[in-house]
Amino acid sequence: MPIHDWTRVDAGLFHAFHQSWIVTLSRALNGGVLPPDYFALPEQSIRGPVPDVLTLKLSQERGHPTETTPGLAVAAAPPRTRLVRRAEETIYVRKADRIAVRHRHGQVVAVVEIVSPGNKASKNELRAFVEKTANLIAQGVHLLVIDLIPPSKRDPQGIHKAIWDEFVEEDFELPAD
Repeated sequence: MPIHDWTRVDAGLFHAFHQSWIVTLSRALNGGVLPPDYFALPEQSIRGPVPDVLTLKLSQERGHPTETTPGLAVAAAPPRTRLVRRAEETIYVRKADRIAVRHRHGQVVAVVEIVSPGNKASKNELRAFVEKTANLIAQGVHLLVIDLIPPSKRDPQGIHKAIWDEFVEEDFELPAD
């Protein structure tokens, strides 16, 4: 089945597609595909530290915290740096959802992951994705990885080989298109 070349769109557009496809696939699975007592739900993959405190910059109209505000530490001005770099693809990786198929008692029995460009944007992101998926397999969770992104220098034989190499390293040749 032909599919769009998702390398030609920006990360935000791919994220929108990713989110809508997750919901559509979940509905299809819940529409009679799964056996009784099982259900599919989109769920956010939480990774990394979650902040305990969120600091917001107040606008001039709303005022500023006073010295009497207990337990609040706010920088007077944003830090000055020489270089600022942000990788848009990796921002969306942290927001990506997946489908978890659960038994009615709550046990996760299967996961559907859709690879995004951010999963291959850096060594760190690829390693995190591979480790996350390998951990699911090691826990006995069935896993479907949908990879619409062509192999990169970080996964020259594709992401499926990178994941399987966590268990058994063996020769693998990508099928011709």
